[in-house]
Amino acid sequence: MHSIKSVLDEAAATLAPVSDSAMLDAEILLCQALDKPRSYLRAWPGKQLLPKQLAIFKALLEQRQQGKPIAYITGQREFWSRDFQVSPDVLIPRPDTELLIELSLALIPAEQPCTLLDLGTGSGIIAITLAAERPQAQVSAIDFSLAALDIAKLNADRHKLSNIEFYRSDWFASVPATKFDLIISNPPYIAEDDAHLQQGDVRFEPRTALSAPEQGLADIRMIATAARDYLNPGGHLLIEHGYNQQQPVQALFKDLHYAKVQTYSDLSGQPRATYGQWP
Repeated sequence: MHSIKSVLDEAAATLAPVSDSAMLDAEILLCQALDKPRSYLRAWPGKQLLPKQLAIFKALLEQRQQGKPIAYITGQREFWSRDFQVSPDVLIPRPDTELLIELSLALIPAEQPCTLLDLGTGSGIIAITLAAERPQAQVSAIDFSLAALDIAKLNADRHKLSNIEFYRSDWFASVPATKFDLIISNPPYIAEDDAHLQQGDVRFEPRTALSAPEQGLADIRMIATAARDYLNPGGHLLIEHGYNQQQPVQALFKDLHYAKVQTYSDLSGQPRATYGQWP
């Protein structure tokens, strides 16, 4: 017999060697196979799966057993209480990046027009979330990857946003000739020889969105340097970085004459984002 409960228990045991959240993974994949919310699994633990449903679930389970990230299997990930489409062309949204949203919303008045630039937008989670939370803002989002921009545009359409524009650009190379009140970025910041690049979900994500030369600091340096020409006086720069990069990033910001330089920690207490204000 293949009840929801028995199938989940068996799947969780199967996934335990490859996942730290085996039961959650199993539930998400079963919801995908059944096209039902997780509350359905709780309400009907004894319900029997149809052969077709079981076959779909097993195919999804096999992908996860091979290490493929849940977000890439389902094509979805939640961020800031919104669902976003994702693919192997973009990074998987992570809870740590919600810190950038919290900090940005504190910097941007709710009812005041302003201009924002999201560099390396990927699936668009930062730009789209800020455009939705701050309807008065005009948001520009850039990425070098056309495949990533396609995903970002789909997500913007999904959330029915009209105050956001997307551009293909190698960082600032094709950015519109304007000034911004906030420039924000979650750039590649992992060192190219970092062992974490061979572990877990990261193995499946686009390497160009993850790692950078100079021990992961090359893109951060480029962004912080060029941003000075694109910020309004008193404008804000906010960059996500690695847990071990607080000191070099702060030193870089100060060398470039940013004021009020400060680093903020993520949910697990790790230094994760550094802020500077252009005088």
